[in-house]
Amino acid sequence: MPHRSLRTALSLRLPIIQGPMTGADTPALAAAVSAAGGFGILGCGMRSPTAMTEAVAEVRRRTDRPFGLNLFVQDTPAPDTATVEEALARLAPLYAEFGLQAAVPARWCEDFHAQFDAMVEARPAVASFTFGILTAAQVERLHSAGCYVIGTATTVAEAVAWADVGADAVCASGMESGGHRGTFLPTGRPLAEGPGAGGVAGSTGSGAAPSQADFAASMIGVMALVPQCIDALAPRNVAVIAAGGIMDGRGIAAAQALGAEAVQMGTAFLACDESGVGAAYRHAMAQAIATDTRTTRVFSGRPARGIVNPMLQQLHAHETTVPAYPVQNALTGALRRASAEAGRADHLSLWAGQGVAAVRPMPAAELVAVLEAEWRAALAAAAAQLAAH
Repeated sequence: MPHRSLRTALSLRLPIIQGPMTGADTPALAAAVSAAGGFGILGCGMRSPTAMTEAVAEVRRRTDRPFGLNLFVQDTPAPDTATVEEALARLAPLYAEFGLQAAVPARWCEDFHAQFDAMVEARPAVASFTFGILTAAQVERLHSAGCYVIGTATTVAEAVAWADVGADAVCASGMESGGHRGTFLPTGRPLAEGPGAGGVAGSTGSGAAPSQADFAASMIGVMALVPQCIDALAPRNVAVIAAGGIMDGRGIAAAQALGAEAVQMGTAFLACDESGVGAAYRHAMAQAIATDTRTTRVFSGRPARGIVNPMLQQLHAHETTVPAYPVQNALTGALRRASAEAGRADHLSLWAGQGVAAVRPMPAAELVAVLEAEWRAALAAAAAQLAAH
């Protein structure tokens, strides 16, 4: 596809993309951000094809502006019985607190290929992906449907891999980001690993699964990751989107100074009125500071950044032995729902980035307006500083 600037391609008035937050975002949130001049993306990694179709219809009912959908690139697992039984035994005391019994769920995850077909049928302006990588044929299928394709990368090698299959843009996800890490490639420079230290990520459709050492090596800050990705992708006319710890207009301007065409902000929109998180989650964010977040596998089996709570503390000793995503995620699903229904944050996966202390509860459209004002003020301040020198 001929290169156009990302903002031109997506009809963006502002360089602000609302990050997909599967399980926490809503059609109302995506629609509100897009209608306000940013770009909303609906996380569909855990939505069935039918639910995807319904959510798309709801976004389109609320706005005629472009929006996107995000999927997890993953295979359906077939875990061995012993692994599942061990995990259930570990979770049993936590379930018992709610009068529940830990059990094997009806399914481990949604079928990615069926979700992908639903995405193509929906024809969103943006098709966004994380956890793995598409084939060139899949990217071409999306292009034929009129979709702009964005892949997630936590390393330069992953960014280049997305360029190789024809992606239009790459979201460079710094270690500051909340939620799951998108790492899908081995780093190529393994350290000596102890027992149980390898192969915990599960299949991502990208070859060998990353090990814990790979995830550790891919914890690159956004200030380091973005310019390196730009240097690698600019000659190939692939846009770079910055993500990780960006909470206000100053962060947007800083990312642009590094060469990013836009920013993707998840945690910043998590406290908006239209977000799907409950009162206990909102209270936890309101009390948190940057040092309260950790990257952990205990909730889902895949490294993800969230606010420390009792469940994370109780299971921390099993960090390297819980089943890989999506098995652990499915096994803890009913527990997390029970905690939410009880208005308790102690058993929730409180995904949030290092900028969580700067969340601002307000309607999404109001937040976009605030971000725009801050961004323009930051650009003006930078121009004044340059002029003074």
